[in-house]
Amino acid sequence: MPVKIAPSLASAPLTCLASVVKELETAGADYIHFDVEDGSFVPVMTLGVKVIGDLRPLTNIPFDVHLMMHDPEWLLPYLIEMGADRVVVHVETCKYPRRTLRMIAEMGAKAGVALNPATPLPDLKYLRPYLSFVLTLTTEPELPDCPFLPEILDKISKGKKDPALNGIEWAVDGGIGLDNIGEVVRSGADTVVVGRAIFKNSEIAENLRALREAANSCRS
Repeated sequence: MPVKIAPSLASAPLTCLASVVKELETAGADYIHFDVEDGSFVPVMTLGVKVIGDLRPLTNIPFDVHLMMHDPEWLLPYLIEMGADRVVVHVETCKYPRRTLRMIAEMGAKAGVALNPATPLPDLKYLRPYLSFVLTLTTEPELPDCPFLPEILDKISKGKKDPALNGIEWAVDGGIGLDNIGEVVRSGADTVVVGRAIFKNSEIAENLRALREAANSCRS
């Protein structure tokens, strides 16, 4: 299967998100990735929830929402009503991950769990009835550059080998560009979240094309 690419709007020019979404649709983005932060779990707040609802009518591209926040359950109904197709929560912030994933799935969205770089790959088998994908972060919020941490990719390689997790989509997010997307894909990633490298020099279509070619050339 071809590698899927999810441009992250956190790196887009925020003054013209509507036109950015249209460009991403024309360029063939597989998902549009939103980071929703609380300013506590991570020391930043980039995008709010309302923008998801405002942009939803502009495109049919699935919206991939990454909740980087404590106790996310209260927000789930609003997110899915606004048009989130995929919602990922952090295992570090959910007291009862299976319950949270079940809520997401029963509201009609695909449910995922995210792992910070310092978090080892946990036993995910008990989440399997509701778990559609795993998002592995390969950066920490080290302002301003957030360097890519290649050693984290071992989690994907390990997870892909677990027969109990067959059918799970493995996504990677953090510091990914042309120089390392091949390494990410070779580790077993199915989906790659890309921020700055997509919006570099405002050449969205060309950047996305180059990243997709580099990713798929490394697909085994």
